[in-house]
Amino acid sequence: MAEPPRDSGIQGIFARPYIDLEPYLDLAPLGEIHEEICLGLTQVPIDYTGGSHRAMGIMPPSRLGEALADYGEVIRGLSEAEFLTFQRLSDDPSAIDPSARTALEFGEERDIPLSRRQMLWLKFRHGVYFPWKVYVELIPNRTWSEKSRSEGKDFTRLARSFFPKTIAYVKSLPFASIGRCNIMGLEANDHGTVHRDGEGDQPEPDHFITLCPAGDKRLFLWDERARRKTVVAGRAYWFNDHDYHGVEAAPFFRYSLRVDGVFTPQFLEALRRDARDARDGRAAGEAGDAGPAPRGREEAAA
Repeated sequence: MAEPPRDSGIQGIFARPYIDLEPYLDLAPLGEIHEEICLGLTQVPIDYTGGSHRAMGIMPPSRLGEALADYGEVIRGLSEAEFLTFQRLSDDPSAIDPSARTALEFGEERDIPLSRRQMLWLKFRHGVYFPWKVYVELIPNRTWSEKSRSEGKDFTRLARSFFPKTIAYVKSLPFASIGRCNIMGLEANDHGTVHRDGEGDQPEPDHFITLCPAGDKRLFLWDERARRKTVVAGRAYWFNDHDYHGVEAAPFFRYSLRVDGVFTPQFLEALRRDARDARDGRAAGEAGDAGPAPRGREEAAA
């Protein structure tokens, strides 16, 4: 796995580790949205996500042990009889050819998604650790590379039935288009394994907004070089998902709402301008602390 090229180990956004979006968004509706989401989660099918970050090669070397049992590794090690059980638990067993199992890939971002029954069996029988045990797609998305594209996508019928206020708020956010929207929750005492969603520098980080209505998610960015965490605070933020990130364990359930798409040019420019102004202001302040610059060679030598 290639390390991020910057000395800091965190690429960040506009020379910041992350962007606090609270000053740019109207967060007043988040109270009602929190009530709606907590109630809605009792009414809709709940899926899992995560669980194979180590096998996917997207974890930092120093934290590989946090993945515990990884389903990619477990599936590769199943006996023939166990693999047949795994096949039977699929939503489409005919799509899995046991004789070709070495060429098949299962799970998120893979050719054959895991069924709910497969995930539960992997957890119950083989101890697989799925960090996000609450996962609801309000706008489904098949592959990570398409998460910002809106063509052919829409909110699901279940989302419209149980999360209407949430949908209305998401539509009010400063996106020119929306390609993905989901709810991700961690059970009490579970941690989100440190990982990154892509490698290397980008011309510009992928556009998305994370909302945490309860303000208690405990997300952090991980600097692999310095072995240091940067806590991401607030109820609305944007970070570079090519940076390593994870979630601290906590003795209570917590969740966030992530919306992917393409920001409006005006919103993006406001973020860029304010980051630039803040950077220039800091530079001016540091120069002032150092005193006025010498006017010439003689003064510098005096």
